[in-house]
Amino acid sequence: MSSKLLLLSNSSAPGKGYLEHVLPAIDTFLGEERTIYFAPYALADYDGYTAQVAKALKPLGISVIGLHTQQKPRETLASSAALFVGGGNSFRLLKSLQELDLISVVRERVASGALRYIGSSAGTNMACPSLRTTNDMPIVQPTSFESFGLIPFQINPHYIDPDPRFIYMGETREQRLLQFLEENDVVVLGLREGTWLHRDGQRLQLHGETGARLFRRGQQPQEIEPNSDLSWLLDVPAHFDQRA
Repeated sequence: MSSKLLLLSNSSAPGKGYLEHVLPAIDTFLGEERTIYFAPYALADYDGYTAQVAKALKPLGISVIGLHTQQKPRETLASSAALFVGGGNSFRLLKSLQELDLISVVRERVASGALRYIGSSAGTNMACPSLRTTNDMPIVQPTSFESFGLIPFQINPHYIDPDPRFIYMGETREQRLLQFLEENDVVVLGLREGTWLHRDGQRLQLHGETGARLFRRGQQPQEIEPNSDLSWLLDVPAHFDQRA
């Protein structure tokens, strides 16, 4: 597969403007392509969200077009070269993508190398086989949890390590992911804030400053350092319990 993906844990980093921490990565990823379609469906204000992204990418000379402004978004993506799927609520995002019949066209064009895909937070969840490792509340109900499946493993964006300084009686993120693995034998990569994955064909690398944690059933979570080569994750099988 010749897929080209840039999967961001988050869009905003502390002390920096929107997308500022990943602008060089986006610039390099898009290459000579200077027009990108933006899918704003994870938030309610489509126009405002698209304008925010357009403002952030303008210094790079990138033109941003809201996919919601297209009368036939499926046909638009069938001939476009780059797509950015923004963050927000993963359930709302997936429901919209399903209703617009965009799942298969994105999956096929990314797999062929014809469509470059950038995802952030919820948009990164959509690149996984399922949205089941999202952090979001199910404010709406999609027809299924199946998403684009551009990678064979799961990602948990905004991964937060347990902090012993705070008293919190609920489950930590680590505990929730371990519970997920009790039901699903799937590799999960917890992406901390400020990290992202870059896929170019069969090569996958982790970038950013804070690293990630790798979760596998029956094994202790593994620390993944920044700039690690994670290409082997592209060969892992995705097994889901079919009860959900």
